[in-house]
Amino acid sequence: MLIGVFMMGFSLSFLRLVDWGTDTFTNMNLAISARVGMSLGNWQLILNVILFILVIALGADNIGFGTIANMTLIGYLCDFFTWVWKQTLPMEMFTYVWVKAIVMVVTLGIFVLSAALYMNSGLGVSPCDAIPFIAKGLIEKLGIRPSIKGVRIVYDAVLLVIALAFGSKLYIATILMALTLGPAIEFVGNALTEANNRGEDKTKPAPMGPV
Repeated sequence: MLIGVFMMGFSLSFLRLVDWGTDTFTNMNLAISARVGMSLGNWQLILNVILFILVIALGADNIGFGTIANMTLIGYLCDFFTWVWKQTLPMEMFTYVWVKAIVMVVTLGIFVLSAALYMNSGLGVSPCDAIPFIAKGLIEKLGIRPSIKGVRIVYDAVLLVIALAFGSKLYIATILMALTLGPAIEFVGNALTEANNRGEDKTKPAPMGPV
């Protein structure tokens, strides 16, 4: 979980420098924080606290150590690494389209995988990431069984609309992440479940043959 959270903040810093978009939640917060004149870390923490109260009221099962780590660390990790790269890397490199494309593809893959691993760690998810799981549970009470993949894609689309309302551009990386994060969460979750089931099977005693 901690590796996933750390790598999410790390990869987000490069996506900010590429300036082709981030995940939908960070993209929305970047637009809002710029509008209100706050750093990303401070605004994201404030919003996460508000969402945290909502999640406790609707689905406390999603709360854990991973919740606190995500809501307090990712924004500041992103701010920190962005500052480090601006001090150590030649920023003119990010004016070349081919450099931006390579960095975006690599860091996008790192972020999506890291986010999927952290969400499937079983240690809780951030308030913003808990909302799709809560929504899925509420929809299932109506007799409908949606996939977390579909719910997540709709949720990311809503965040994208909010970001656009606060002046964000329609970034290619944000669109790609909105389309891939849900399937990645479902894929990694299924893979971890299968791996866990195989591990449990190996610990079971072998059946005795006929005497």
